[in-house]
Amino acid sequence: MLFTLSGSIPGVITMNNLKRELEPSRPALHAALTRVLESGWFALGREVEAFEQAFSEFLGGGHVAGVGNGTDALELALRALELGPGDTVVTAANAGGYATTAILACGAQPVYAEVDADSGLLDPERLLPLARKSGARALIITHLYGRMAPMRALMDQAREADLLIVEDCAQAHGASLEGNPAGTWGDLGCFSFYPTKNLGALGDGGAVFARNQALIERVHALRQYGWTDKYTNSMPGGRNSRLDEIQAACLRARLPHLPAANLRRRRIARRYLEQIDNKWISLPDRPDIDADVFHLFPVTSTRRQALADHLASSDIQSAVHYPCPDYAQPAWRGLVPDHALPVTDQRAREILSLPCHPALSEQEIDHVIATCNRFQP
Repeated sequence: MLFTLSGSIPGVITMNNLKRELEPSRPALHAALTRVLESGWFALGREVEAFEQAFSEFLGGGHVAGVGNGTDALELALRALELGPGDTVVTAANAGGYATTAILACGAQPVYAEVDADSGLLDPERLLPLARKSGARALIITHLYGRMAPMRALMDQAREADLLIVEDCAQAHGASLEGNPAGTWGDLGCFSFYPTKNLGALGDGGAVFARNQALIERVHALRQYGWTDKYTNSMPGGRNSRLDEIQAACLRARLPHLPAANLRRRRIARRYLEQIDNKWISLPDRPDIDADVFHLFPVTSTRRQALADHLASSDIQSAVHYPCPDYAQPAWRGLVPDHALPVTDQRAREILSLPCHPALSEQEIDHVIATCNRFQP
């Protein structure tokens, strides 16, 4: 089912409208919830196994481990690769801090690479010297805003530096590059199913994907205390991070609707790219629009606060993704190294996301475009 809403603008145009977005899958969700309730089994059961299989098939085949949330997915992926104290992991500092949270939770040390000025994705040309200088063992690549990072170039650089590769696909469900889905390029791919994601649960949830079955078996053990047998903790670094049956059942119900929802996001983004025209608003260059899943639609403006206020005055929400680079976060001062990354810093000052969820009506899209075009700081 495609999202083709019409009608008048119903109040504030929000960054997400989960009630509307759930409409195409509502009957399947009701059936899923009933099925779980009647089963009497609520954690790591048949629903989790069925979703893991369905999501693996969606990604082209491999192995999936459902976990408690996306940040746990990153941490358990690092632990499955046996990264920990004394190890350095390269990542970007402009993606909300989730990779840094996972790296620090493992006892490892993050080091930050510069990003591309237009896309906000890791810049391959800056990676190899940093990896060698820092003695890094691994790289977390974030596919940001629904757009995949330049994987071919990053993989080449990572191989030359002998880096393990973890993909953060929390904003890229269904994105692909050269026919390969996000999450299938590196050693492990990590997904979040937070409700606002392109594929969202009705609460928290996450998953780890790998082609290598042994790695997923390690994640399976680590997500449940490091058990190799029940109540036998054989693997260091284990924790409680189980995907529950209700969330797995709901995710399986929503998965068939993901391609249509992503197509709707692309159509909205295409209208923004073609019709927003204001010298104070810089649009992203999206040459790969048909592979992009537009989890977010970020613009940049040197008058960001004025633009946000202007949108709000016309009942349009906006959001900053993300306002503070990881190395500037107050809680991590002294835990992560200081960095001088001018592109990362500039984007943190100027970036602003417009509503781009699949349940936007045509009238709402028109209103966002017209309001942007009227902006004069």
